[in-house]
Amino acid sequence: MAYYPENVEKLIEKLIKFPGIGPRSAERIIYYILNEKEDIILSLAENLISVKKDIHLCKKCFNLSESEVCNICRDEKREKILCVVEKVNDLILIEKTGFKGLYHVLGGTISPLEKISPDKLTIPQLIERLKKEPVQEVIIATNPTPEGEETATYISGILKGMGIKHSRLGYGLPVGAEIEYVGIQTLKRAIENRKTLF
Repeated sequence: MAYYPENVEKLIEKLIKFPGIGPRSAERIIYYILNEKEDIILSLAENLISVKKDIHLCKKCFNLSESEVCNICRDEKREKILCVVEKVNDLILIEKTGFKGLYHVLGGTISPLEKISPDKLTIPQLIERLKKEPVQEVIIATNPTPEGEETATYISGILKGMGIKHSRLGYGLPVGAEIEYVGIQTLKRAIENRKTLF
């Protein structure tokens, strides 16, 4: 039995597909929408459409971008240190620590259980990039989870074979934690205390 008008029920169904949004949160969002001024909600709708249409992945590092190449990749003042991360959220958090290098977003981790192999990530693009783009060091900044560790080990093997100096984030990060949920200072300490693997 539907408790709300049909349009509201449809919106609840769509909202609960968002990560972290359950039926109760969806209802609260709908009450917010209904009680807010129309121009604010129309502006929100326009922003959603604009983000969907105009934002895509940088062709170089796979960060979010409004153009083919993101602002970070275009910045020629950046250090030639490449930080490899799982997700864009991780890139943003590391950027907030004051890190002035470049990035490469993998788009996840190797996970045999979920049938995610290295070629389903941006690892092949990383290898091609490193053949063309000279770097002083690669920092492997995957999460200290079993999948993150497996991904780091796999990438480390490739980098050793290519003779590229690389390091892993220092263990300022607690084991089992995800970069997205740690504080900026902890993350900053982890970058400063990274250990060289090769």
